Amino acid sequence: MNNSERFWNASLEELKCGYILENEHYICLLCGAKFEKGIIYPDEGTLYEAERYIRLHIEKNHQSVFDYLIQLDKKLTGLTDRQNLLLRLLYQGKSDAEVQKEMNIGSASTIRNYRFVLKEKERQSKVFLAIMELLKEKDKHAPAFMSLHKTFEILDERYNVTEQEREKILKKYFPEGTDGPLDTFPKKEKNKLVVLYEIAKRFDSERTYNEKEINQILKEVYHDYVMVRRYLIDYGFLDRKSDGSQYWLKSDSKRKEEEHMERKKELKRLYKEWKPQAGVYQIKNTKNQKIFIDSTMNLKTINGKKFALNLGGHVNKSLQEDWNRFGEEAFVFEVLETLKVKENGYFDAKDALKKLKQKWLDTLQPYGERGYNQKKS
Repeated sequence: MNNSERFWNASLEELKCGYILENEHYICLLCGAKFEKGIIYPDEGTLYEAERYIRLHIEKNHQSVFDYLIQLDKKLTGLTDRQNLLLRLLYQGKSDAEVQKEMNIGSASTIRNYRFVLKEKERQSKVFLAIMELLKEKDKHAPAFMSLHKTFEILDERYNVTEQEREKILKKYFPEGTDGPLDTFPKKEKNKLVVLYEIAKRFDSERTYNEKEINQILKEVYHDYVMVRRYLIDYGFLDRKSDGSQYWLKSDSKRKEEEHMERKKELKRLYKEWKPQAGVYQIKNTKNQKIFIDSTMNLKTINGKKFALNLGGHVNKSLQEDWNRFGEEAFVFEVLETLKVKENGYFDAKDALKKLKQKWLDTLQPYGERGYNQKKS
């Protein structure tokens, strides 16, 4: 069993630990490193039994299981960049106010709203996991699918390969066995993925290779080793330095720490450069043409209104009822006007925004049959 298969077959508790016990070896689920049970391992003058040592290994090489998981591709985590950064900051123990300041979005209450959405996501995930576990007990016809490699670049139908299909493909393209040479290089995407997955097993996740070493290994696989090398990189199995001086198996043990730091810096830079803009917006029901007009000091938070509506918690009951009736796809969000901020002299943004909203209320009259707003008496 390769380490990707171990990772995907691990239980939730095993994933949280980051390692499993298999055949008297503790194996790191994050990189595949093995430590034999019963052996004492030295580190900086201190002796550790195997299980304690693998925990130390995770801390030194991956920072933590959380850090490892949070940097996986968004197609695996299901997190947006903003949610990803939010979780990183919360994991660091920052308060809602500190998170709001660092991300420069909304207010502390905005962060609490995000917490609520994430909690809802957690509940949904638990229910879905329970459903799938119960399904396994009844679905006797479910095929076993090929495991995903965690460093994939694109998740698509190429991964729709059962274990039975995988074995058939390998027998076709490796007639002398998977340790032998490749007969021909496949053209079909699914076959190509299976073959590349197998070739990648010839590399040690704990090693860095130069180009000559990479080529030597691949020459034993196929005569056009340059093409195979390119595909291994394109499909996310191998990575390399820009000058081609070093190659490594693209497992997280070999992802350079500077890449993590650069990614974090880039996310921080983007959020700091992103300045909130106040304005007035409308939510339009395309089925009956009714509109709801509102204002916000940060137009980027409009998606939060969608969350509230999808969760059934919008303050406007009439709008909420129609949202529940027609569904999200029947509504369109549109920014009507942004607030122009005066650079010089005193400027009360909240008061100016209030007047801007009133202007649009007077213009569009979103009351009664025309809209969801309520006229103030």
